[in-house]
Amino acid sequence: MPTVNRVLSDETGAERTIAEPLARSVTARPETARPETARPESTTTEPPRTETTGSASAGTETDRTDPAPPEPVGNEPTVSVIVPALNEARNLPHVFARLPQVDEIVLVDGGSTDDTVAVARRLRPDIRVVRQNRRGKGNALACGFAAATGDIIVMIDADGSTDPLEIPSFVQTLLSGADFAKGSRFSATGGSADITRLRRAGNRCLSLLVNVLFGTRYSDLCYGYNAFWARHLEVFDLDHTSPAPDTADGRLWGDGFEIETLLNLRAARARLDIVEVPSFEHSRIHGVSNLNALTDGMRVLRTIAREWRPRRTARGATVKPGPVEQKKAPVG
Repeated sequence: MPTVNRVLSDETGAERTIAEPLARSVTARPETARPETARPESTTTEPPRTETTGSASAGTETDRTDPAPPEPVGNEPTVSVIVPALNEARNLPHVFARLPQVDEIVLVDGGSTDDTVAVARRLRPDIRVVRQNRRGKGNALACGFAAATGDIIVMIDADGSTDPLEIPSFVQTLLSGADFAKGSRFSATGGSADITRLRRAGNRCLSLLVNVLFGTRYSDLCYGYNAFWARHLEVFDLDHTSPAPDTADGRLWGDGFEIETLLNLRAARARLDIVEVPSFEHSRIHGVSNLNALTDGMRVLRTIAREWRPRRTARGATVKPGPVEQKKAPVG
């Protein structure tokens, strides 16, 4: 049976590794049934946990014809998958074909001019469609998080770059005790067929900077395949209700690709139990990415500066590598 390795550090700096069994089912044993002794010791002080229920509100116009959220089965935690999309009609059939059984899929449409919404509904009649109220991936995720009803929230891309078949690994990592499961292309069996040398170098430098400033051990700061318990949604403090500002790009801070870094930094600052999950990034199937290495890299750098200044004392969040057995692929 595959395992998740947790690396823990005590006060002397010594490290020890604990191997935890990995189940292959998304609906593995519920967190509430986990015995207290099953959770590894943590070097962080966890803040009181506030229960948060995601719901659509003024910033997310949810179609009235969408089906009602499913009722949970027994005590098993429910899983919501958030899929931000903008003109991804050609990619959705590939992505949805690889989705494992989950409780809820929330498609967040960014004003697509193709058949993205129609294709999504044809492929998954049970899908919930949310219209984001501003522009950018960050705003799409904020609207999707607010609309989600599951106990666990997983974020994937609609272009085929993130593999939905890895969702059980992220979910099991949370069931094994983590608060935030962080995908990493540079951990154990992770990899990428899409990242360029420039982006790889920039990511490495930004990850190093964050690890020094925030006391973390991220191996892949700028990767957006993550999962977390919905009860921690408040710590991210994302705005999904404000209207678009009267600016050139019509975005608030955090509405762009910097959202991935923002989530990672606020999870660390809140001292959540973060475990990295190896992930392989595929090339986009159809279309062209909106990511710009230079401009988006600068937004990430500014995000780091903005998030570090308010709470310089909140250092020492532990990021634990958690190699999960997956098909190994070379980093390209």
